[in-house]
Amino acid sequence: MNRDDVFSGAPPFSLDTLAEAAGLARRSGGKVVDVLAREAGTDFPQRLAATTGIMPLDHRTLFALEPDFAVLSFDTALRREALALRDERGRLSVALVDPFDTDLVDGLGASLAEAFQLRLVDRDDLAACLARHEANHRVVAELLDGSAAAGDGGGEDLSLRRIAGDASPVVKLVNSTLYDAIQQGASDIHLECVPGGLVVKFRVDGVLARVGGVQGGELAEQAVSRLKVLAELDIAERRIPQDGRFKVQAGGRAIDFRVSIMPSIHGEDAVLRILDKEHLTREMAGLTLDSLGFDATVRSQLRRMAGEPYGMLLVTGPTGSGKTTSLYALLSETNTGQDKIVTIEDPVEYQLPGVLQIPVNEKKGLGFARGLRSILRHDPDKIMVGEIRDPETAEIAVQAALTGHLVFTTVHANNAFDVIGRFMHMGVDPYNLVAALNGVVAQRLVRINCPGCAVDVAVAPALLDASGLGADGAAAGYRFRAGTGCGQCRGSGYRGRRAIAEVLLLDDELRDLIVARAPLRQLKERVRQRGFVSLRQAGLALVREGLTTLQELNRVTFVA
Repeated sequence: MNRDDVFSGAPPFSLDTLAEAAGLARRSGGKVVDVLAREAGTDFPQRLAATTGIMPLDHRTLFALEPDFAVLSFDTALRREALALRDERGRLSVALVDPFDTDLVDGLGASLAEAFQLRLVDRDDLAACLARHEANHRVVAELLDGSAAAGDGGGEDLSLRRIAGDASPVVKLVNSTLYDAIQQGASDIHLECVPGGLVVKFRVDGVLARVGGVQGGELAEQAVSRLKVLAELDIAERRIPQDGRFKVQAGGRAIDFRVSIMPSIHGEDAVLRILDKEHLTREMAGLTLDSLGFDATVRSQLRRMAGEPYGMLLVTGPTGSGKTTSLYALLSETNTGQDKIVTIEDPVEYQLPGVLQIPVNEKKGLGFARGLRSILRHDPDKIMVGEIRDPETAEIAVQAALTGHLVFTTVHANNAFDVIGRFMHMGVDPYNLVAALNGVVAQRLVRINCPGCAVDVAVAPALLDASGLGADGAAAGYRFRAGTGCGQCRGSGYRGRRAIAEVLLLDDELRDLIVARAPLRQLKERVRQRGFVSLRQAGLALVREGLTTLQELNRVTFVA
């Protein structure tokens, strides 16, 4: 970056402005740099650089440099928001958020014998960089050189102090992996055994990404055994799959992990599903369909189906597509206190006030079918069945919808039309199914471009062709945008997700076609005439507005 480009056109803060900011910071107990950031707006980095004469450091360069925690410890970097960095030639620079932290700057000048350069860095970029290096600094480095501090090795407490004190390298590896996954908001952890070691991947916003790895086949085997111990599984059994669960304490709250162990040619792989119920329950306070990102038409259709006095509302989609969250939003919106609402789930993901929620317990003989039968004797008005997995549960749910109950449930299928075939395949009578069914919703979660780094981009003709927009005029009116990667999105270019859906509302004509087992093409033609919007069309609307990319849409939907 050219120095003149950084400082040109960006007026420095005046002495009066700096004095006023210092006064506000003293009265509020805050920092001068934060007061200036609120006042300056979008050109704050350039104005701060012009004021201090310190060159800014962009996120790409920051991530490319190597931290030197011998100069500034990791704890100090977190606390003082500063990071010592080395370039490929070993030259030292210190990136800092607050150039007015004179104690830090003077202390570095007094303690360091070598020359160094100060650089300004965005707070979000620095936090993302520290998060990326946290696991390696605290855990992997100690594993590779064999050092470890004394401690009691417990696995229930995931505080950083406890992790640093774990005597066992294996316990340290497992606990730090769990901790990092929670900090990054991952939904799943994958530990994959490979020749000579272990690969660790996190699923964040529905996408799996490698976050680290450890060399050593013995260590990989011990890490999986440690998970088996936590989940109370048979550590001697390595030839068949095993499933279990365990609970840990992190950040003052209990977090559940569901564990799946699977034998492979290189050992055993483990997948852990993270269920942070307390955090999710707080996040879901006041949950509504509006907060999930559905468009106005879909919201209206969902509320119409949820407002019926009886019948069945089916939500379908792959694992992790937000089906349960959508049903919770509908239950929250319709929970006036005048109806008895009962749910049976595996597991109970969020706690809904005023709702009786029953967890499935297969070991004790409480499955969906048996639980649903018991619920019907509990005088419910509305019932939520977490998932229909077998013919018995399907039949009971349909009968409940036919006998005056409003049933919310989910089933795995690729689209709204496949749901009908799934139920018929499970032996449900077509006439009873269509009589009970109010409608079907198929949904997906689409990653949204990061607002901090999204820019307009040109799309290659090959991608337009592959996405069905290659015809003349097909891409007219589209604003193609993509995130370039920054600290706010941890370099991914995406930040957050939005739900898209297709809604199949049943009327008498459609019911007659289904009972008569009409061809799928005829059913689709009928609903198109009624203005049916497919998942693909709903996703293209987000691409047109520049909210997501064609690559992301192609990842979660088929080209029509």
